[in-house]
Amino acid sequence: MSHSGKTFHINAFLMGVGHHEAAWRHPRTEEHRLLDVEHFRELGRIAERGRLDSVFFADNLAVGPRIERNAPAVFEPITLLSAIATATEHVGLIATASTSYNEPFNLARKFTSLDHISHGRAGWNIVTSGNAEEAYNFGYDAIPEHARRYERAEEFLDVALNLWDSWESDALELRTTSGVFADPDKVHRIDYSGERFRVRGPLNSPRSPQGRPLLVQAGSSESGKEFAARHAEAVFTAQRTLEEGRRFYQDLKSRLPRYGRSPEELKVLPGLVPFIADTAEQARALEQEFTDLISPDYALRQLSSMLGVDLTEHALDAPLPPLPAESDIQGGKSRFTLVKELAEREDLTVRQLIGKLGGGRGHRTFAGTPEQIADELQSWFEGGAADGFNIMPPYLPGGLTDFVDRVVPILQQRGLFRTEYTATTLRGHYGLPPVESRFTPIPTAAGA
Repeated sequence: MSHSGKTFHINAFLMGVGHHEAAWRHPRTEEHRLLDVEHFRELGRIAERGRLDSVFFADNLAVGPRIERNAPAVFEPITLLSAIATATEHVGLIATASTSYNEPFNLARKFTSLDHISHGRAGWNIVTSGNAEEAYNFGYDAIPEHARRYERAEEFLDVALNLWDSWESDALELRTTSGVFADPDKVHRIDYSGERFRVRGPLNSPRSPQGRPLLVQAGSSESGKEFAARHAEAVFTAQRTLEEGRRFYQDLKSRLPRYGRSPEELKVLPGLVPFIADTAEQARALEQEFTDLISPDYALRQLSSMLGVDLTEHALDAPLPPLPAESDIQGGKSRFTLVKELAEREDLTVRQLIGKLGGGRGHRTFAGTPEQIADELQSWFEGGAADGFNIMPPYLPGGLTDFVDRVVPILQQRGLFRTEYTATTLRGHYGLPPVESRFTPIPTAAGA
């Protein structure tokens, strides 16, 4: 296959001691490292050794459906990535933060701080939060309605973008002799007044190295795709077949022109959970080891949350009961549709379905040799389904080490992935320039 000299992007999606919901029970992991910041700093260094574009942490603002069986994410992502920033020099640092349960000023300041601390490696995965348990922690009796969450997200991001623009890049002067800290003519109030937010500004932090963080989005509903087409620079998505991946890729890219954007301005990164071993048989056996450790009661609570139906008393060896229409789902609409279609397409029992979801909650799982993993990535990239990949190691650190040390060299030999970093910022890794403040004067041509 030919790839015309193009290379793709790789993000490492990190979660506790592994993406598989039973990872903390498997002998390849050390469950106590869930609370060890050095574990996560080590993961950042491993990703950097592989020249990966970025590492990413999801977040959930609630304990989860069943704490007895859960291995929760115990660290707030921006705080954790600040620690990883001091242990790395190149790899990008992407944190999830909700527009439903934050305020724009505080969050804009936090991401500016991370960008300064990391010298330009911050990214924001923008989510609207579709979990009822989260809503209860912020004074709601139910999940805010889906469309309203995206309306808030639009205004929230608009405020944040204005705040990041409030400092021009050369506003900070630090002239000790004359006692000038910053040029007040280059630090601007934004005087934002919208339906949900009123913010005077300016931000109380100077403009960061990238201007603003890389903007990432992960929703695949109609509202999510439209939000991504307008704002996102990278999209994390869950697609299980090459044809589904192509359809999503083409759909999303086709929306960009209406916002004056080109296809190169948005990178699509499907998720992949790789089980890697010397032979395909050994890889499948390794995957089965993890599947065998799934706690059905926990998995049923997870599945109930995804589908909006209480399955905790449902027979494991029966098919799913009738499900609500997608229009009635106020949580994650795209994940609901993915799981429903997977169960119908493969005629799965509930037990079989939770086994397939255990590794990545709907993301594609693939067990094979390093060469087979590389082949799979190459086929999606060259088949028009991806600009790169969101690699989700099922166990950590070993799953990430195997990918970096065994799969990445194959991709590099095929000319599909970088051998050295050529940029110093996360935006640079993704082929994007730094962003200038909208207040920065446009240079005029000489003699004009």
